[in-house]
Amino acid sequence: MRRSMIFLCLGGCLLLFSGCAQQVRLFNGNNLDGWKPYTGENEINPARVWSVKNGMIRCEGKPNGYLRTTRPYSNFKLHVEWRWPQQPSNSGILLYITGPDQIWPTCVEAQLRSGDAGDLVLIGEDVSIEVNGQQVRPEDSRYLRIPKIHPSNEKKAGQWNICEITCKNGTMDVYINGLLQNTGAGCSLTSGLIGLQSEGSPIDFRNIILEPLPQ
Repeated sequence: MRRSMIFLCLGGCLLLFSGCAQQVRLFNGNNLDGWKPYTGENEINPARVWSVKNGMIRCEGKPNGYLRTTRPYSNFKLHVEWRWPQQPSNSGILLYITGPDQIWPTCVEAQLRSGDAGDLVLIGEDVSIEVNGQQVRPEDSRYLRIPKIHPSNEKKAGQWNICEITCKNGTMDVYINGLLQNTGAGCSLTSGLIGLQSEGSPIDFRNIILEPLPQ
């Protein structure tokens, strides 16, 4: 009996360890290794927009652009923490970036704009997703906003928020501070780069953790 309990405990520890080992820290807390900035203006030094300090990524918010991973991802759970150190403004998490770098690239944006965190934005003429049983896509422009489910549950400036996104086989679920704020299925994009958006005022990011999911 005693030996069985020891094996059970060891097995549980191994399972726990293997689960943690699957997590990928996309931001190592020290530098921007594994990321590539895009400002859209060649004369702009990216270091003026994106920097690392005290274990955080600081984005100055201007000019418009983004910081993206150098490798693509498909099925995953993504954890991102953000805060507005000053006046809340606009930003977002870009999912499944495909095609050339541009402002703005083909992708699905998990909106972080103040008051609208939890919205989904389809960017690109051919990007579509199913919402409430209906497949939707941009029609008159490259953009389509899908409003969040509940009223804003964001925290005040200076406080950290948590965005958690599950993407699996075309399904997307977006949680803001633990509350499901958006969901969709049958997304036309199922693989691509991940980006953090520069669009407004200073914003901080930390604890950017990705957990791969099986196909």
